[in-house]
Amino acid sequence: MANFCLIVQYDGTRYNGWQRQGNTPDTIQEKLENILEHLYGEPVEISGSGRTDAGVHALHQVANYRVPRMLSRYSCQEIHQYFNRYLPQDIRILSVTKADERFHARLSAQSKLYEYRIDCGEVSNIFERRYLYRIDEPLNIRKMQEAASYLVGTHDFKSFCANRHMKKSTVRTIYDISFDLRDGILYIRYRGDGFLYHMVRILTGTLIEIGMGDRLPSQIPTILEGLDRSLAGFTAPPQGLFLVEVYYSEDD
Repeated sequence: MANFCLIVQYDGTRYNGWQRQGNTPDTIQEKLENILEHLYGEPVEISGSGRTDAGVHALHQVANYRVPRMLSRYSCQEIHQYFNRYLPQDIRILSVTKADERFHARLSAQSKLYEYRIDCGEVSNIFERRYLYRIDEPLNIRKMQEAASYLVGTHDFKSFCANRHMKKSTVRTIYDISFDLRDGILYIRYRGDGFLYHMVRILTGTLIEIGMGDRLPSQIPTILEGLDRSLAGFTAPPQGLFLVEVYYSEDD
């Protein structure tokens, strides 16, 4: 089998997330697979590094697909051009490369970097409002940073998972949470070995509540230990969330 790796960028505003679903054609995976089926003349399954939610964006999503070598008559450049010729304008393929046969976009991933963008300037940003979550109240970033320090490390993040019936382990490791305020926009970056359903958005909602003074940073350990979604903050809306990077062993 020939294995191809794609770097995909998309504006998730009008899509129901990455994963193909039976009740809607508006997913990133389905758009890509439809084009591959037209290219190769038969169905081709594509695997992404993770399932971004409805409305979430990606600057650097990684995906791969395999086809029998007898079908792999197209060069990477030809595949790249074919994708971008027929994809809608809010999905772009940044690169196509041949990958090792063992490479799998999700299973081979070592860590991921997500960024959440909050518009907290004095005047709301009208040109990027589709990609920001607007907060009109002042945020105490120092307290948010203090709270984030409790989240870094290996913990059971069940309280920050929207899937209340999760049967698999909810233990994850967050390597770093950073804050950067530029031109009235607060960028919160989370790098971890993996993230649960809505985890980044729930983490962000909880940090926002702390920044607004509705919670104390010292409450984070209690929330983690409680293993109960109701203890954590609200789920921040999807439009401010971006998948920024996926790291593999050779990247670290």
